Amino acid sequence: MKRTLNTCILLVLAIGFFNATSANLDNYEAKVAIIKFETTVIDYGTVEQNSDGTRLFTFTNEGEAPLLITKVKTTCGCTVPSYSKAPIMPGDSGQLEIKYNTKRVGAFTKTVTVMSNAEGGNKILKIKGNIVASK
Repeated sequence: MKRTLNTCILLVLAIGFFNATSANLDNYEAKVAIIKFETTVIDYGTVEQNSDGTRLFTFTNEGEAPLLITKVKTTCGCTVPSYSKAPIMPGDSGQLEIKYNTKRVGAFTKTVTVMSNAEGGNKILKIKGNIVASK
């Protein structure tokens, strides 16, 4: 009888403990970074050969955790990214500089992939335009 009573008490305590733990987990909301770009496409329009190919993508961390851009990949060596490795705090903004080599004449479209700790995984950006021969 005593053994059964001890077992019942232990069982009730265990159930109470696990209920309290799962209730705390249900109330827990993970803080995440959310990256929001002002635009995901930059159109250079028509530009002259060998002109300045630098453009800026501006973004904001709309999340509740610091944003860390870990890597930026481009589709070719003619497009060079530059960005801060420092954390972007919630509510703050930053810029991703893209420099396209305007040496080649003709239309172009390039993809820039931004990897970060932001919710939703990688972000895909595009640049496009048309390079005309210098006069």
